[in-house]
Amino acid sequence: MTTYPQIIRTIAELRRVIASFRKANPDNQTVGLVPTMGFLHEGHKSLLHKSVTDNGLTVLSIFVNPIQFGPGEDLDKYPRDEQRDLVVAAEAGVDIVFLPQVEEMYPNKRVTTVTVNEVTDRLCGTSRPGHFDGVSTVVMKLFNIVQPNRAYFGLKDAQQVAVITSMVRDLNVPVEIVPCPIIREADGLALSSRNVYLGQEERKQALILSKSLSNAVKWIQDSELTAPQLIARLKEEISRVPLADIDYVDVLNYPDLSPIDNQMLLGSVQPESDLLIAVAVRFGKTRLIDNKLINQVEVGANTCFAK
Repeated sequence: MTTYPQIIRTIAELRRVIASFRKANPDNQTVGLVPTMGFLHEGHKSLLHKSVTDNGLTVLSIFVNPIQFGPGEDLDKYPRDEQRDLVVAAEAGVDIVFLPQVEEMYPNKRVTTVTVNEVTDRLCGTSRPGHFDGVSTVVMKLFNIVQPNRAYFGLKDAQQVAVITSMVRDLNVPVEIVPCPIIREADGLALSSRNVYLGQEERKQALILSKSLSNAVKWIQDSELTAPQLIARLKEEISRVPLADIDYVDVLNYPDLSPIDNQMLLGSVQPESDLLIAVAVRFGKTRLIDNKLINQVEVGANTCFAK
């Protein structure tokens, strides 16, 4: 029999319940947090399963955060389905679902913003100004509210993981950030809540993202490509499908997201860094992101660790 999680809508009650849990479970007090904007899919479910396995208590937060949406973005149309999300949470074994309203999270005029520099200077940070200020601010609020031991984020948004990791490091936040692999459909499309916006032909053509990223790994292994050459080849490949409107294609060191100079990619990445190949492409009105995060040493050995 499926046990449904406890639904909590206020900060005060959530803090009280977590404190009671820790007091009652001195030998297993760890709390895992999975922050989401809801409309959950198998990618989110994988994060929840990981947290449930790792921790004594798992908190799923569902909050469509208005301050990370820019003018003209899809805040009002962002897909929402609370009952469906609760079923997914129950199936994953989640203990608590935190479902605050905007007025609960932002009850007063907001005069404080958490800004992470440098790692937000590229990729979505350029094309969506202010987006990561909104992300880092709401995540810091959730960390302060829940005080989790671990927090789980999907690597489909690898830049978001880098931003949150930098914030936690620089501000000495006592939370372990757990990055989790991208979950894909059987045909390779990265799972996203925004995939529901895609028309039939748009979804078909969106497969070019995963295909071109897989090709990029082969091109790096087989050729003496520089970062600009790989970017150009990826843009050419993606542009072969007529509905693709490229926002960006980039190749960077990860996790600091520093640029790679005009050298052969194999051997040019900084020590202790991975190689991030990241793309953002619109199909109709739907903007999709995808990436490959590649271990440089293993690529050189003709295998790759692509998350």
